Amino acid sequence: MMLELLSVPAVILILGALVLPLLPERVRTTAFITFPLVALAMIWTMPEGNFLQVPFASYELELLAVDGLSRIFGIIFALITVIGGVYAFHIKDLGQQSSALAYAGGALGVTFAGDFFTLFIFWEIMAAASAYLIWARETEESAKAGMRYLLVHIFGGSLLFTGILLHLSSGGSLYIESIEPAYTAANIFMLLGVALNTAVPPLHAWLADAYPKATITGAVFMCALTTKSAVYVMIRLFPGWEILIWVGVIMAIYGTIYALLSNDIREILAYSIISQIGYMVTAIGIGSELALNGATAHAFNHIIYKSLLFMAAGAVIHATGTSKLSELGGFAKKMPLIVGLYMVGALSISGMPFLNGFVSKTMISGAIGDAHLEWPILLLLIATIGTFLHTGLKLPYFTWFAEKKSEFEVSSIPMNMKVAMGIGASFCILFGVAPQLLYSQLPYPTDFQPFSVYNFVEMTQILILAFVGFWFLKKHLNVSATISLDTDWFYRRPAAIVRAVFVKTPNDLFGVAENVTMKLAKKLSVLSKNPIRYMLPAFTAEGREVKSDGFTASMSAALAFILFGFLVAILVVLL
Repeated sequence: MMLELLSVPAVILILGALVLPLLPERVRTTAFITFPLVALAMIWTMPEGNFLQVPFASYELELLAVDGLSRIFGIIFALITVIGGVYAFHIKDLGQQSSALAYAGGALGVTFAGDFFTLFIFWEIMAAASAYLIWARETEESAKAGMRYLLVHIFGGSLLFTGILLHLSSGGSLYIESIEPAYTAANIFMLLGVALNTAVPPLHAWLADAYPKATITGAVFMCALTTKSAVYVMIRLFPGWEILIWVGVIMAIYGTIYALLSNDIREILAYSIISQIGYMVTAIGIGSELALNGATAHAFNHIIYKSLLFMAAGAVIHATGTSKLSELGGFAKKMPLIVGLYMVGALSISGMPFLNGFVSKTMISGAIGDAHLEWPILLLLIATIGTFLHTGLKLPYFTWFAEKKSEFEVSSIPMNMKVAMGIGASFCILFGVAPQLLYSQLPYPTDFQPFSVYNFVEMTQILILAFVGFWFLKKHLNVSATISLDTDWFYRRPAAIVRAVFVKTPNDLFGVAENVTMKLAKKLSVLSKNPIRYMLPAFTAEGREVKSDGFTASMSAALAFILFGFLVAILVVLL
């Protein structure tokens, strides 16, 4: 059985997380990259089918179920773990290294899970491992954000598990399969649990709260794994649920608005994740083969260009020590390579022709057009304009090109960070100019052609319109040291009350109990020094001190017998 478990890619990464602490520091970073490379090779060569069943209670768990959908998500999860390992090559923090591998292992476990219990176990591994990547920054803000992140994901996992149990109790199968659009209690709980990890408003605030506070390297893994593994599960379970069409449209617009309002560079990119996932969720709601291919392709491409954008943002933070647009500006000439690589990712996410975002966005647009959904496609076009405004124009302009707003030093950036960004940018270009390399791996056969005159003209017009709008409105875009209230207000606001009821009050009660116990123990210790003095007060009436060892042998034996009787009685009562 142990050898069979080694055929599961997720186990390889989790095993790597356990092995890293046993390795010398000088080889750990190389070993970190080796484990996902092995997993990637396994995923690439595995045939389709269900290969590993493990008995559990009265069930058979499927730890390795491979088909076209799971394979392409597995490939990108393993690939981005390799790229993230290169980006973090200079980091020697064992906790971050092991947590990142376990986190990626959880994502692969979710991807290849054939049953709900296996999926849930790896789902929770992801939540626990990723929380450490926030705490590892070791600031007061990251400590609080990590705890909020963990509590929210425990809540989301509870929703998902409740739905799974209700699904099984109503006669549903343990094995993962698409669910018919019926709003039963089981389906609603499962959908809410998945929606939370997908960052569907109003269950999304954890993302914009936590990602900007994670470590520089940890955020690269986080932007790639949690939400996209949830997108995978949503494709698997809820294709064709029409409510998701409008949920996705709301996500696209909502994320765009908040990204335009944000001042922190990683917060802008975090809200941009919500917006981009909106495209995927809309496609899942349509449910056609073209739409599901589009959602899959866009998730694949999004992982590449979004990780590139987070790597560039991390380079800025590493070099300057700040992440606020209101404190940056005027140093593009000091890091021209980083600016250029960032713009590859920014133009990719904006849908620039011949970059990877274009070949997946046009596929989703084609699916929406085939479904004759006029309002969704119009609103998504508006979101695309907003994407270029906040990620392609606002962020790079105020970060590198605008007038310098404060004094800061620009330190050098490790070469491995630049190499990782170069790899990411290369993939953005590769899949943009040769989309068939991606299309051939999609779950359904497709002959979709993105390079039509209509698609070229549409995307070019959008980008030009966004640029003109930015040029005239740039002075009015928010680059001040402010925050934007979001739905996390609803659990931040009552935090003091919750802390008083569930933390301070129990703590005070335990404090009172501790004081009473200590006083009682003190009195008993005084008594134990000379118990005869209290047991035989008549002896003290004569005015002489009574000592516990000042009695005859017979009296001592009697007292010992009495004490022994008490001990026996206590033991009888307790047993």
